[in-house]
Amino acid sequence: MDIFLQQLINGLTIGSLYALVALGYTMVYGVMKLINFAHGDLVAFSAYVGLTIFTQFFGASAVSFVNVIIIFLLTAIIIAFVGVLLERLAYRPLRTAPRLSAVVSALGAALVIQNGIMLIWGPNMQIFPSDILPSTTWNISGVIMTFTQVCILVLSAVLMIALYFFINKTKIGTAIRATAIDQDAAKLMGINVNRIIMIIFVVGSMLGAIGGLFIGIYYRSLTFDMGWVYGLNAFIAAIIGGIGSIPGAMIGGLLLGLFNALIAGYISTQWAETLTFVLLIIILIVRPTGILGEKTAEKV
Repeated sequence: MDIFLQQLINGLTIGSLYALVALGYTMVYGVMKLINFAHGDLVAFSAYVGLTIFTQFFGASAVSFVNVIIIFLLTAIIIAFVGVLLERLAYRPLRTAPRLSAVVSALGAALVIQNGIMLIWGPNMQIFPSDILPSTTWNISGVIMTFTQVCILVLSAVLMIALYFFINKTKIGTAIRATAIDQDAAKLMGINVNRIIMIIFVVGSMLGAIGGLFIGIYYRSLTFDMGWVYGLNAFIAAIIGGIGSIPGAMIGGLLLGLFNALIAGYISTQWAETLTFVLLIIILIVRPTGILGEKTAEKV
């Protein structure tokens, strides 16, 4: 029972990270019908940026709560800027082009970011310092929970709830949903579609940046090609939940995290990736549109 509860905590932690990254995929797809393959590498880039901000500006000083907030904010702002730049340079010129052109452009952008990381920080593994967040742990009846896990779970939940209300309860959220349904009709209603797409990239990139920074703090090792692994898992989570659906991305991320943790705890970590694809195939056979497919989910 202790093993199950421990893997439950680990799974929810990993699943929260997947969900944060998956939201970037699903928001862009919901509005542009585009799979932003560069999003995973943008997440990896955010982890490197966060590491650099910490080591250059705060490494020699005591890590206070304010410093941590500043690191997260600066990283999120920088990655949001890169995300908007990505949309302007790689996607907007191809908005009316055949869909395959945009897919190729997305793959090219992913390679540019990945190789840019390697050129800037080198091909060797970078180690995240262990003192960004307190190393406090709690032992609750044999189940270990760290302060980092609590931060990931709480902040992820707050961000996902805030995003849900932003999309469903605000005027901008209404414009985003209208743009997702029909861009031409949205233009006729006076909605600035370019501005809405920019907002989508800003929000998705900032969520990915926070996810990437937490990935660095949680796993502590960074490699220039890590964006492929985490991006692929988040993409699978978005498909499982029903890509284009914000609640679907959240549910898909949490389910995939729990699935991976239980496989690692009861079978082997070596089987996690293989069985993840088996799970994906089974879900797509039973429900091709994902758990919250287009017919029941509200797209962004």
